[in-house]
Amino acid sequence: MSKAVFPNKVLPYALLAPQVAITIVFFYWPASQALYQSMLDEDPFGLKSKFVGLKNFRDVLSQPSYINAVEVTVIFSLATAILAMGLALLLATAAEKVIRGKTFYRTLMIWPYAVAPAVAGLLWLFMFNPAMGTFAYLLRDHGIAWDPLLEGRQAMLLVVVAAAWKQISYNFLFFVAALQSIPRSLIEAAAIDGARSTKRFWTIVFPLIAPTTFFLLVVNTVYAFFDTFGIIDAVTGGGPGQATTTLVYKVYRDGFVNLDLGGSAAQSVILMAIVIGLTAIQFRYVEKRVHYG
Repeated sequence: MSKAVFPNKVLPYALLAPQVAITIVFFYWPASQALYQSMLDEDPFGLKSKFVGLKNFRDVLSQPSYINAVEVTVIFSLATAILAMGLALLLATAAEKVIRGKTFYRTLMIWPYAVAPAVAGLLWLFMFNPAMGTFAYLLRDHGIAWDPLLEGRQAMLLVVVAAAWKQISYNFLFFVAALQSIPRSLIEAAAIDGARSTKRFWTIVFPLIAPTTFFLLVVNTVYAFFDTFGIIDAVTGGGPGQATTTLVYKVYRDGFVNLDLGGSAAQSVILMAIVIGLTAIQFRYVEKRVHYG
């Protein structure tokens, strides 16, 4: 195999320079600043600081509220990823069966991705608001005492549904592309052999879209950890109590509301380590079950 050679020795570095600069400025530099700040004890106004080493980390990990945030984040992330990916796969397979109006159907499915997280949260809050929401009225009319502003489980259900709805469009696009790449001859051969649609899906279709599913699993995990802040802030504000206070929302609350700058920085470092660790575990163990090609 011949090795590619650039005649211009400077061109490869020039092409890489913008992306490297963006990565350094918007990731490595803030990460290093957060790591440094997590070892300081600062006053709320940032006028003076004292180096305390790992004290902030010990204080954070000993807080019952932080352990609660970890539990809430695990439940929220798993529920959001499973719901968003499951519904997106169901809708993508349904889209493949549509004969007339397929383009219009797919376009409608993509629209929710353009909605900002905070706006998506407010939409669902208006629909299920216990005081004026249409669906809240229907639930109460059927004997369901619906009030996510007071009931923690109902609040968690509402933010999970809102977060999953926001992410379904993204997953839908990738699942549709993956389904279109499957040779039709394989599906037709299985149908001729007498395999029902359900068996064809689990024995032929799903193994072939496993790489896409694995990629979306990683993306949805990161999404649930970080990009759902706007939804939680708009819908529940982390409440009632701490029922929907995830790790990223607790970083915001402790840092910008309670002005615990060192503790908030320590939490952000721990959160970054958790996400990196989860991603590494997914690539190390889950990817083994993925068959490429």
